[in-house]
Amino acid sequence: MKSYDSIQHVKGESKFVDDILTPEGTLYGYVFYSTSAHGKIKKIDFSDALNILGVRAVILASDIPGENQIGNVILDEELFASKEVHYVGQPVALVIAETKIQAHKGAKAIKLEIDERQPIFDPREAFEKGNLIVPPRIFSLGDVDGTWKDCDYIIEGRTESGSQEHLYLETQGCFAYPVEGGSVKIVSSTQGPTTVQKIASRVLNIPMNKIEVDVPRLGGGFGGKEDQATPWAVMTALAAIKLNKPVKLILPRQEDMRVTGKRHPYSSDFKIGLNKEGKILAYEVVYYQNAGAAADLSTAILERTLFHAANSYYIPNVKATAYSCKTNLPPFTAFRGFGGPQAMFVIESAIHKAAGVIGVEPYFIQKKNLLKEDDEFPYGQRAENCHALKSYDDAEARYDLGNIRKEIDEFNSRNILVKKGFALMPICFGISFTSTFMNQASALVHVYVDGSVGIGTAAVEMGQGVNAKITSAASCVFSINPDRIKIQSTNTSRVANTSPTAASKGADLNGFATIDACNLILERLKKVAADELSVTDVGTISIQDEFVCIDNEPTKLSWNKLIQLAYFKRVSLSAQAHHSTPGIFFDREKSKGKAFAYHVYGTAIVEATVDCLRGTYEIDSVKVVHDLGKSLHPVTDRGQTEGGIVQGIGWMTLEEIIYDLKGKLITDALSTYKVPDIYFAPKEIQIHFLEDEPNPYGPFQSKAIGEPPFMYGIGAYFAIINAMKTFCPEKTIKYNAPITNEKVLMWLHSND
Repeated sequence: MKSYDSIQHVKGESKFVDDILTPEGTLYGYVFYSTSAHGKIKKIDFSDALNILGVRAVILASDIPGENQIGNVILDEELFASKEVHYVGQPVALVIAETKIQAHKGAKAIKLEIDERQPIFDPREAFEKGNLIVPPRIFSLGDVDGTWKDCDYIIEGRTESGSQEHLYLETQGCFAYPVEGGSVKIVSSTQGPTTVQKIASRVLNIPMNKIEVDVPRLGGGFGGKEDQATPWAVMTALAAIKLNKPVKLILPRQEDMRVTGKRHPYSSDFKIGLNKEGKILAYEVVYYQNAGAAADLSTAILERTLFHAANSYYIPNVKATAYSCKTNLPPFTAFRGFGGPQAMFVIESAIHKAAGVIGVEPYFIQKKNLLKEDDEFPYGQRAENCHALKSYDDAEARYDLGNIRKEIDEFNSRNILVKKGFALMPICFGISFTSTFMNQASALVHVYVDGSVGIGTAAVEMGQGVNAKITSAASCVFSINPDRIKIQSTNTSRVANTSPTAASKGADLNGFATIDACNLILERLKKVAADELSVTDVGTISIQDEFVCIDNEPTKLSWNKLIQLAYFKRVSLSAQAHHSTPGIFFDREKSKGKAFAYHVYGTAIVEATVDCLRGTYEIDSVKVVHDLGKSLHPVTDRGQTEGGIVQGIGWMTLEEIIYDLKGKLITDALSTYKVPDIYFAPKEIQIHFLEDEPNPYGPFQSKAIGEPPFMYGIGAYFAIINAMKTFCPEKTIKYNAPITNEKVLMWLHSND
């Protein structure tokens, strides 16, 4: 189960956009940004920039031949600000020069006069002023208002969840060059090649067939390159066509952090009602999503928040209302979990607070309310192949929850200033794009006359191992050594009309398409083999370990000989296949439907130790039972689970995004923005994949892995909170994440 990409990374031989050899005469771009959060452009003077040695051009909105519009879902975002600026870091112009340094000098020489206006940074303030991206969305089930009277306990509260920087290792970047006939080739670091192609077509005013987008691989994405790679690619292509020269634009790390969108911060209100037995009877929640200055993918992210409002619990009466609030910060964007983690943090906070009021442990309420087969989600879909309770019970038994609690209680009784806490974190995450039409993919498979195989799909390899999984799938269908298979770069000329590699659907959609294409070729090869071996029943023919078999008995006809036979018989050794997820739909007018192909379940037990004198803490262990189906590539899946857990813990603990009062990002470098490192990571991570639970809706009965493990990190927040409560049992918790060391210290030793 090798992973070619992992081997290349370790050897330092992987090629990213900035590693591509550029032709002589390549020019370089540097973007000039707004330093004001909101205001009207009075004057822009770039005459000094043009006088700098090496500067070839300054490109503005007025130089765009098509539309100055890069909005994908909603047309509300300009490529270059033309009349107004709406956030610090909004692109205003692109300087093109012979070197990066000259382009940077040119950008610094531009003068911009702004008529300043009062910015808004808080989503609740934006809501009060009616600044919404779209009208509010509501998901509901049962009768919330009529159920409150039946509740023995009603608890209300408020949560705040912060933003998060993607911190992909490869910053945003692009290389573009003109091609004959007014065409352009764009080599982009994007998760959505077709999005780049479509938006470039709009801005450049040329048809999509004259724009080829190629993605060799990404040095990380996490959602941050789903839509937000587009402007840099389009700018570069615009410059290449305007100057008829190759152009490269690679963002410096600090600027990438300053100007790109991040995970959406949410401010939320909840109200939860329970009976004396701990059953949740009603749940009402209002989400105020900080969308930033433009829609980007905020509406889709907001919708997924609503889909995951109840997490892994069956609640018969739910009302979830969501507002996408327009502020003067860089447009927030997709990030692993896509709005789901924000929703799960709120319901877990509600349960945690309710447990304190009732006088029980949170896991008592959790287990009482876990989803069971055929339970209804707030959006109308029924739970099918539900493993919520099975994974929870397995985690309790496998990791001996009773002993964990006993050891923690004993430790806390012996220690005054250092306390331990634990928390359970069940998850339920839906797998599909919630816009049904996006659940499609294609694959193009070639078998070459030497027996090697080339595969092109819509999937973008960004470190998550999708190439390894597609290789594994093709290897299994053909029963050949994976070393024979090469996954081509993702290219809009090879595979058109692609959905982005996102929503944890990369391996599912593209894996199915690859399997279908391989099977088309395999059936042709079986007929060739049957003719060669004088077998009348093609059904008895199979290929096993690179040899043709009859009734599972090997013959002397090898894979290589079979391919040559097929070629000389003029049998096609190429196939294209298209796959769309069957049976899913969602009616947005009713907010009901079968939105997901399936759900992923799991449970984590997280333990933490807090130094209550200094406010510091450690994550001692994360022990997980995860619902994976049958793994396509176990090593890749384990790595994805571990990485997701640590990234989720980072969001909940260390990673704090801070803007100053004028909307400028303060945490714009690794000296001010902290992410989990080897010293902070949990001392122990144990992962057990739920056994004997194949997934009928995944390729070779597998399940998606990209996003679900991220949510286990939420358990770290509550493990820390529980340790803090042991030290100060009478104090009221404010559910505000991330729970940084400073927040822990202030809570433990303040009078609030």
